[in-house]
Amino acid sequence: MAMESIFFKVPPIRIMKPGSHRTRLTVSNSMASETPSFSVPAYRDPDPVSLGHLTSRDFPILHKELENGKRLVYLDNAATSQKPVAVLNALRDYYETYNANVHRGLHYLSERATNEYELARQKVADFINASSSREIVFTRNATEAINLVAYSWGLTNLKEGDEVVLTVAEHHSAIVPWQFVAQRTGAVLKYVNLNQDEVPDLEMLKNILSRKTKIVVVHHVSNVLASVLPVDQIASWAHDVGAKLLVDACQSVPHMVVDVKSINADFLVASSHKMCGPTGVGFLYGKIELLSSMPPFLGGGEMISDVFPDYSTFAEPPSRFEAGTPAIGEAIGLGAAIDYLSGIGMQKIHDYEMELVDYLYQRLRSLPELRVYGPSTNRAPLCSFNVKGIHPTDIAFLLNEQGVAIRTGHHCAQPLHRYLGVNASARASLHFYNTKEDVDDFISALMDTVSFFSSRR
Repeated sequence: MAMESIFFKVPPIRIMKPGSHRTRLTVSNSMASETPSFSVPAYRDPDPVSLGHLTSRDFPILHKELENGKRLVYLDNAATSQKPVAVLNALRDYYETYNANVHRGLHYLSERATNEYELARQKVADFINASSSREIVFTRNATEAINLVAYSWGLTNLKEGDEVVLTVAEHHSAIVPWQFVAQRTGAVLKYVNLNQDEVPDLEMLKNILSRKTKIVVVHHVSNVLASVLPVDQIASWAHDVGAKLLVDACQSVPHMVVDVKSINADFLVASSHKMCGPTGVGFLYGKIELLSSMPPFLGGGEMISDVFPDYSTFAEPPSRFEAGTPAIGEAIGLGAAIDYLSGIGMQKIHDYEMELVDYLYQRLRSLPELRVYGPSTNRAPLCSFNVKGIHPTDIAFLLNEQGVAIRTGHHCAQPLHRYLGVNASARASLHFYNTKEDVDDFISALMDTVSFFSSRR
């Protein structure tokens, strides 16, 4: 698909100054006397019938009005989610009322920080139904979590001729670490292609497994195709040949019920910032017997038991894998995000998003010369697409002028885009705080954009 990019110079879009009729972010000025909080006036929708209408009021940024009079339509949720007031307040509360290092002090601030940090770990464990909080390792993000498994488990267990099975639809963060490990160990990476429905071919995956397979690394939900893999079945197939399963759950944990016991995954990773939590923190779930057998990933403070001049002994998991001062406030913010999501209910979120993405998919499919990638049914809440003859960057550029935020590029999935025969795609991705009005505004802006380019051919 040959596409050339056209660029336009347009005035920058600025946020309306305070005083607009739409909701805005406000911060108390009484910093010295009390803990300020973010407040959001009541949403003015006359008939808030959907989950999106009911929850969008909790997200200050969604109520920005742009200088050109357009409202912000945020459809880049697969890249990062917006943050509710509860998370903003949790971060502020930590830094203003009990900021201290964890596990290292007997004073009040340290004890409270430690308790809240470990409570956040327990919340993650409960959220994904782990057996124990000891199976949850806080990391900087899901990328670091995958690297931890690759370097700690992979370098210890893989040897020349062993096989790592992936799909062509994996995120770069699930590919590159295993390339490094394969180069150092002589292991071989084997890839599963797509079937005619543009989802990873499960029959090919099942047939490619053998006693040489040592680990299977797959996404739960594709960040490009919106396909949802039956990771519980894949776990069973992997275990039948003695292999482990690592699940990239970055695009599933924020949108559906994820139960690691039901899946029977050996490892699972996710990022806070995609599930309404802060950036800078993610987590690794690992079965405790596996984590206990793995050497440290990084060395330093906190991960040791004893240090001598010529050797050290190491703490038990999860401390073994959390060297140095962690992202304390961010982990606490993740805990607040989990409280918020749990208060809504993950099944409720999933059901609403399935209805919303079906509406988005059908509206996109109705447009001429537009191709949506991935399956036609059972889609996760995103659509990656291309319009014939128009570069996706140009689409996003003009959509942005109209207040619509989407993502373009290869979405950290270059092997997949090459397989699909394109260099890039545009992607609109939803979350539970989006509405059908958001979709309608996006489609209207997209139609205007396509018309603009068509008139210049």
